[in-house]
Amino acid sequence: MNAQLNSFVVADPKKCIGCRACEIACAVAHYDKEIKTVGCLDRPLISRLYLVKTAEVTMPVQCHHCENAPCVKSCTAKCIEYQDNKILIDEERCIGCKSCILACPFGAIELIISPCEIEKKNLLSMNTGGKENSSQAVVASKCDLCTRRSQGPACVEVCSQQALRYVDFYTERKRRQSEAAQAIGAFVESFRGQEG
Repeated sequence: MNAQLNSFVVADPKKCIGCRACEIACAVAHYDKEIKTVGCLDRPLISRLYLVKTAEVTMPVQCHHCENAPCVKSCTAKCIEYQDNKILIDEERCIGCKSCILACPFGAIELIISPCEIEKKNLLSMNTGGKENSSQAVVASKCDLCTRRSQGPACVEVCSQQALRYVDFYTERKRRQSEAAQAIGAFVESFRGQEG
């Protein structure tokens, strides 16, 4: 297989308890400053995954980093791109047109107030004594597999129930092939034991 396949995070709804630790870890991982207490926050924490709770299921929904991604095809500003086995949004180029939100079959893309806009608003508020323009730029946001973290996705790291798992296609394929070989080997051994 010549095509490079994208990595993604998969959730197991049988294990998820709905604690929202994944949402908080995601938001903190994408916050530009170190957070020691809630008192040092100067803007909202915005997660890139969304916990869904229904009568039947509780689990986070996040980007699947599709190989043939509808969001990439639908982006009129060409700010959603394939990079390093991931689908990434360049939030600085995003125009907030919402076409990616409509195209995503998983509902994994959300519109947020641009982090750049929040920073500008904070500076303007300090310089004008609290009088600032009420218009806010919105941009598309979604899971980026914590590209800035060397440890990988923060949501996977903090999940106390191991309900989230980072999937690298090639590592996953080797793991499944190994499990299948062991199961076949055990079956053959048990079959030989019955014959003998």
